Amino acid sequence: MPSSLIRRLLLALVVLVMLIAGLWWGNRPKPVSVLLWQIDRGKVESSIANTRAGTVEACQRTRLSATMGGRIEVLAVKEGDQVKKGQLLIKLWNDDQQAQSALALAQVSTARQRVVEVCTLATNVEAEAQRQSLLRAQGFVSGSREEQARAEAQARRAACEAAQADVAQSLAKVDATRVEQSRTVLYAPFAGTIAKIVGAVGEYATPSPPGVPTPPAIDLIDDSCLYVKAPMDEIDAPKIAPGQVVRISFDALPKQSFAGHVKRVASYVSAVEKQARTVDLEATLDPAAAPPKLLVGYSADVEVILALRENVVRVPTSALQEGSMVLLAGIDGQLQLRKIKTGLANWEFTEVLDGLLVGDRVVTSLEREEVKAGAHFVLEDQAKP
Repeated sequence: MPSSLIRRLLLALVVLVMLIAGLWWGNRPKPVSVLLWQIDRGKVESSIANTRAGTVEACQRTRLSATMGGRIEVLAVKEGDQVKKGQLLIKLWNDDQQAQSALALAQVSTARQRVVEVCTLATNVEAEAQRQSLLRAQGFVSGSREEQARAEAQARRAACEAAQADVAQSLAKVDATRVEQSRTVLYAPFAGTIAKIVGAVGEYATPSPPGVPTPPAIDLIDDSCLYVKAPMDEIDAPKIAPGQVVRISFDALPKQSFAGHVKRVASYVSAVEKQARTVDLEATLDPAAAPPKLLVGYSADVEVILALRENVVRVPTSALQEGSMVLLAGIDGQLQLRKIKTGLANWEFTEVLDGLLVGDRVVTSLEREEVKAGAHFVLEDQAKP
């Protein structure tokens, strides 16, 4: 066979091979871009968290109002002040009550003077009655005279006792006026910080009767003792008990969490309209882990640690599919579906009891529609031009 013919046949073969390769290349499956996680060992926790944002609360907080209405005469504090227990906060105008108190004290003084007068006379008359009895025994006076003296003594003694009762009544009036005056002043029931004041000197302060949403005059907070109150789903309530370890985070302190413990679990379920039924949990921060400064009212999240395992094989929970299946990155460049046996789990990691080894790589970008078993894959960073 001539060499020229052989060359032409070889050239035609090369062209055919290139054509076939080009067709295959053009029709080959396009690899999908995926995110992979390499299986490792680490900590896995089982935990539950609050359903809605919790709140930092003060162990002692009171909203004070006078028990009667009146014009504010003295406002002894301002918002942000630190006050001591028993310190005067607000005094309403009470000149009329002070006048009543002065009148009652004067009546006490008068009543006591009356006691001295009447009881002295009673003593003298009783002594005279005794003398009349002796004279009657000796026959110097008649029996009627003796009886008259005895009756006079009894009457004087009764007048003395009545005068003493008047003193007690006058003292009771003094106490009553003091009680009325106490209704016009507010004292701090405990040491704390003045959070809010409603009213100013010269304005009229209104009491807060039951069932009427009247703003309090003073909002007093003891911020030396704080805790976090958070609503937990009623389904999780049986799993929670005082003393359990919790992890607390605050929106005001992002990317940080603080250790604490469950202080109390409410003994009833809260049912709020259009919201899930919840059970309130109270948690305290461990003193050594607490942030330097917290404000009452901060929003907070509480995660209750139910169980903890260290140094176990784990997989990201986001890599799990229904039925405990994962997509494994095969060495042939294809994704493989594998069933695994799981143990302890939370929203971040799940313990692997069987089916995966340290170093295996699993897909975490399951939300992408083209990611499925059998698909060719490429790492996302490698897929970028």
